[in-house]
Amino acid sequence: MNVRVSVCASMLGMAVCMGAAVAPARAQIQEKQQHVVTLDELNKQAARPAETRQANEDAIRHLLSSDAGQKALKSGDVEYQRVDKAIGQLSDEELAKLADRSRQAESDFAAGLISAKTLAYIILATVVIVVIIVIV
Repeated sequence: MNVRVSVCASMLGMAVCMGAAVAPARAQIQEKQQHVVTLDELNKQAARPAETRQANEDAIRHLLSSDAGQKALKSGDVEYQRVDKAIGQLSDEELAKLADRSRQAESDFAAGLISAKTLAYIILATVVIVVIIVIV
């Protein structure tokens, strides 16, 4: 019976040692899993620049396709298709700046802070900037 007790005690001792060795490893694994970025988060982060760029392009195109924009393009004898194509060639930074200006101009016009004539000048300036940036 002493042999059985000693074998059981040895087994119990080994089990306790194994448990003590595994516990820190589990804690490290759990800690690492808490800091891992999920695939969905990575996909969202990867898509964000493209979504931002598309929104900026849309803002400029919206301004140029408005009635005031079309009139300004006609008065400058500029084809919308050429400007539209040039918009796609702008860098992200240039596009963001022009989109901000476009949004601000539309907002000011809607609030009555600027006249249709001023809006037309802003649109023509935007077109000139787009064309110059793409050519240079």
